[in-house]
Amino acid sequence: MRLLAEFTTEPFVGEGASPAHATETLRVVEAAGLTCDFGPLGTSIAGEGEALLPVLGQVLVTALEHGATRVSLQVERVDD
Repeated sequence: MRLLAEFTTEPFVGEGASPAHATETLRVVEAAGLTCDFGPLGTSIAGEGEALLPVLGQVLVTALEHGATRVSLQVERVDD
């Protein structure tokens, strides 16, 4: 099954460099070879469920280990 996931890590940081809890989760997604869209208010990733779901667990752990106080996550099935 094909999935689309969107996650946001907090606390939000205004101007300047993105916080480690955001940039380190981006590295996790990129290392997994998944398509992603990194933005100031969140990241979206798409892929097959068997590849994407294990990465989401790594994203949660990485965000919390790097200072996130909250991670919001949405997952949607987008099969044709």
